[in-house]
Amino acid sequence: MRLLHTMLRVGDLERSLAFYTEVLGMRLLRRKDYPGGRFTLAFVGYGDESDHTVLELTHNWDTSRYELGDGYGHIALGVDDIHGVCEQISAKGGRVVREPGPMKHGSTVIAFVEDPDGYKVELIQLSSRAAA
Repeated sequence: MRLLHTMLRVGDLERSLAFYTEVLGMRLLRRKDYPGGRFTLAFVGYGDESDHTVLELTHNWDTSRYELGDGYGHIALGVDDIHGVCEQISAKGGRVVREPGPMKHGSTVIAFVEDPDGYKVELIQLSSRAAA
């Protein structure tokens, strides 16, 4: 078994696609409208679905906003240069809501960004450049 995808419901598909592709550098892998159900599915990721876990963005045509609730945590992305990535995200209009730094009660360097719908995306420093 392997994890195939995580699904997020989004209020504005074009805005979300721009964030995940232009700001976070994912690729749009496939997109399909379902007129009978009045929804669109768009799959984005860093590699082909046959080898990588991807993100499914679901847009219900008649819903422009969702309440996130308190059960959702975050999506996590590993990065080699967390400070540089946060600078790039900010320069592209992304919102860094927690600047890079050590996690509470630990030494792993993390940061958080927020997508257009308010979903949190954690960035985790992978390389030895953690204390830049």
